[in-house]
Amino acid sequence: MMGPKNHPRLTLLPIFLFLFHPTCLSSTTYQTKECSNQTSSLKSEILELANTPNTVKWMKNIRREIHEYPELAYEEFKTSSVIRRELDKLGVVYQWPVAKTGVVAKVGSGFAPFVALRADMDALPIQELVDWDHKSKVDGKMHACAHDAHVAMLLGAAKILQEMKDKLKGTVVLIFQPAEEKGTGAKDMIQENVLEDVEAIFGLHLASLYPLGVVASRPGEFLAGYGSFKAKIKGGLAGTPQRCLDPILAASASVISLQNIISREVDPLDSQVLSVAMIQSESGHELTPDSVTFGGTYRAFSKKSFNALRNRIEEVIKGQAEVYRCSAEVEFFGEEHPTIPPTTNDERIYQLARKVSSMIVGEENIKLSPIVTGSEDFAFYLEKVPGSFFFLGIKNEKSGSIYSAHSPQFFIDEDVLPIGAAIHAAFALSYYSYSTNSYL
Repeated sequence: MMGPKNHPRLTLLPIFLFLFHPTCLSSTTYQTKECSNQTSSLKSEILELANTPNTVKWMKNIRREIHEYPELAYEEFKTSSVIRRELDKLGVVYQWPVAKTGVVAKVGSGFAPFVALRADMDALPIQELVDWDHKSKVDGKMHACAHDAHVAMLLGAAKILQEMKDKLKGTVVLIFQPAEEKGTGAKDMIQENVLEDVEAIFGLHLASLYPLGVVASRPGEFLAGYGSFKAKIKGGLAGTPQRCLDPILAASASVISLQNIISREVDPLDSQVLSVAMIQSESGHELTPDSVTFGGTYRAFSKKSFNALRNRIEEVIKGQAEVYRCSAEVEFFGEEHPTIPPTTNDERIYQLARKVSSMIVGEENIKLSPIVTGSEDFAFYLEKVPGSFFFLGIKNEKSGSIYSAHSPQFFIDEDVLPIGAAIHAAFALSYYSYSTNSYL
C-alpha cells in the first residue's frame, strides 16, 4: 500500500497550541511538565474525535451521499440540505442561503478572534466512469474534484470543534461555498460579508499529486491567476483583393505575435502561460470573412505579471489589426470564464498551517510544493484577509486513487477524511494562541 510513512491516522502528533502559550515558553521543570500534560491531553482528544470508528463512518457516509447526487454551480440545494441536516444534529448554528446555496456556520464563543475554514461543494459536468457502490446517480455530472470530500472533512472539523468548544477562545467560521468550478462562488460569498471580522482563512484541497496523507504548499505565490480573452477582428468584403481588409491575416499575425510575448518579453524565471485555443469565422472557403473571432487563456503567478500580460494581449491584438487596416475588439470578462487572481499564501499563516500539519502527519510528510499553473477561487479570500491554501495527498495505487482531478476516473481514498478533518480543526484551535502572541 502506497502512502506516507507513519500513517497519520495512527500517529496524530501533538497539536501545537501549546507552542504559543506563554506558560510553555518558560524553561522551569514544573511549567515544562504542565505543558507536556496539556499537549498530551489535547493530542488524545483530537485523536479520539477524528478517528473514532463512528466519526470516520459518519464522514464517509456524508461524502458518499453527496457523491451520488452531484450538483453543478449554484444548483447545490441537496448538498446544502445535507450540510444543514448534519449541522443541526451537531447543534452548530448557521446562516443559509448565502450566495444562493452556500452555508456559513459558526462554532465557538461568538466573539473575536474570528478564523475561517472553507470547503467548496459543487460538482462537474463529467460522466463518471468509476464503477463502485456509490457512483454518481446523475447522468453527466460527477464529483471529480473532491468537493464532496472537502464538505465531509469540514463537517468532521465542525464535529471536533463543537466537542472541544470549551477550548475555543474565539469563533471559527465554517464556509461551505458554491460554484468554485465556475470561478465565482468565493467572490459571491465575500459580497455577502462572510469575511466580516475574519482575521485569517485556511483552505485544503485533496490532490492525487501526492501520496495519501502528504501535505504540500508553499509560502507566497502558489497557484496561478487565470484569465480568458476573446478577440474579434473586423475586416471588409473581398470583391477585389487590393481593396480587401483581410481579418484572417490580421488574426494569424495576432496569434503568432501573442506567442512572442512569452518567448521574447517574459523573464523565464517569471512563469507565464498564454494559449490561443479557438479561432473561427462564419464564411465559406471561397470568401474572405467580414470578421474572425479567436480566443484563449492566460496565466501568471503574481498580480503584477498577470495584469501586465493582460495589457500586452490587448495591445498586440489591436496593434496587429491596425497593421492590416482592420479593427479589433478584445473582451476579458465573461460569466462563463471569469478572471481569477493568483493564489498567494500569507507567509505567517503558511508557517502556522505548515507546523499544524506537521504535528498531525509528521514532518516527513510535509512537502514544499512547486508553483502550480492550476487556479482556485480561494484566491479571492486571500485578497481580503491573510490566509493559506494547502494540498492534501490521496494517491494510493492499491485503492485506485491515482487519477487527476477532472478525470472521469477520479477516485478518493477515504482514509484521508479524518486526516483532513483533524488538520482543519487543528488550524482553528492553534490560531487563537497565534493571534494573541507573536512567537511564530
